Amino acid sequence: MNYKIILISILSLLLYGCNQNINNSKNVNFKIEKKYSNIGFALIFDDNLEKIKKIDDRSLLIYHKNLKKKSSVKITNPKNGKSLIAEVKSNKQKFSDFYNSVISRRIAEDLELDFNEPYLQIVLISNDSTFIAKKTKTFEAEKKVAEKAPIDGIQINDLNKDNQKKEIVKKNKFSYSVKIADFYYKDTAQIMLSRIKNETSLDDPIIQELSKTKFRVLIGPFNDIKSLKETFEQLKLLNFENLEILKNA
Repeated sequence: MNYKIILISILSLLLYGCNQNINNSKNVNFKIEKKYSNIGFALIFDDNLEKIKKIDDRSLLIYHKNLKKKSSVKITNPKNGKSLIAEVKSNKQKFSDFYNSVISRRIAEDLELDFNEPYLQIVLISNDSTFIAKKTKTFEAEKKVAEKAPIDGIQINDLNKDNQKKEIVKKNKFSYSVKIADFYYKDTAQIMLSRIKNETSLDDPIIQELSKTKFRVLIGPFNDIKSLKETFEQLKLLNFENLEILKNA
C-alpha cells in the first residue's frame, strides 16, 4: 500500500514538472534578427558632394540606406585588417545604390583606406538594430531549392579624386568581381546563371565551387571601375538585396 502511495506521489511530481515546463516554454520568445553585412566600396564624404548633408570630418559617423539611425557598425579595411566602430547618422540621405555607405574622412584615414579605391566591409553589431531588407524579386524555383542560401548582394563606391590630405596611394592592380549569391545546391546556382542571362545582357556569370555544399555565382573579373559600375546597373534591375564586391587575389 505504501508503495502505491509513493508511486502516485512520484507520478504527480513528474506531471507537475512537465506542466511547469510547458507553461514556462510559452513565455520564451525567440527573436530572430537578420544581421546586415556587406563588403564593397564606400563614398568618402566631400564638401563637393551635392544633395548630401555634411558629415563632420572628425566624426565616426556614416550614412547608410538600409540600417536604422544610431545603429552601431563595425567597419573594416580588408587590405590591412584595421577596424573601428561607427554609428549610422541617417538612412534618409540620397546617394547611389552603387555605394554601400557614405563615411567621414576620419574613418577613411583611421582605417588607412585608399582614397582612390575605398574598399571596406560593414557589419551591423547593434543588439537592437535590424537590417531593413528591401523587397526583392524572387521566383519559386529559388525559394524551393535554395532556402538554405539567401541571396546576398552588391554595393560599391565613388572615387574621390579631390581628397589630397593623408590619402593612401593605390598600389595594387584594380581587380574585382561581383558576388551574386552563395547557394547550397549547384542546380540552384545554375538557375541563377540562367536568370541573369535571360534578364540582362550579361553573358559571363560563372559558378565557383567553394565546397560540396557551397556554390558561388560571380561575374568578373573587372579591371576598371567603369565596367564594374555598368554591370552593377544591370544587376540592380534584378532587385537583388545585398550584392557584394569581392577583391580578386
